[in-house]
Amino acid sequence: MKKIDYEVTNIVASASLGLELDLFSLADKMKGIEYEPEQFPGAILKFDDPKATLLLFKNGKVVCVGCKSREIIQKTLNKTVKMLTPYAKKIIKKVKNVDFEITNIVASADLHMDLELYTIAYEMENVEYEPEQFPGAILKFREPKASLLLFKNGKVICAGSRDEKTIEKALKKARNLLRNITKKHTEKKAKKYTKKKSERR
Repeated sequence: MKKIDYEVTNIVASASLGLELDLFSLADKMKGIEYEPEQFPGAILKFDDPKATLLLFKNGKVVCVGCKSREIIQKTLNKTVKMLTPYAKKIIKKVKNVDFEITNIVASADLHMDLELYTIAYEMENVEYEPEQFPGAILKFREPKASLLLFKNGKVICAGSRDEKTIEKALKKARNLLRNITKKHTEKKAKKYTKKKSERR
């Protein structure tokens, strides 16, 4: 079975910086930090290099969004600790290399087949498709744990996995299931066409 090529477009990771933060003070003293507590309890820190967005919380917990590899996450978190330590309310634990946990990986792929989304939604229980609200169908797997956005041209966005092996399994499973449904649909269409042609004669 041919391997499905995919591209990681976003990794979400959570970590602890080992710092207690005064978010009002940070937003006041530092550029690139937004803090509006009436809208959201965390402050938003944006980096251009590496390109990433971090949600900062008072207890030093952070959520990092927008990186495309573990190396870039590590670089971003280490940079954040170094940058925020002088402004910290309290240093709970001195950290050079921040430990982090990946909570979600988003990847895009191409299944190289046209997808009949109405047929897929009809044939499969775990598919949601409401074209008047969104052009893609949502396919959910419990095992491997992943959600896939399916588009008519065969393009797919896979989210909800915590590692790349799970993404690969989810894409392979989706390809096999969708290929069978597409094959059945094509065969039905061919039969209808043949029947109509013979009736005309």
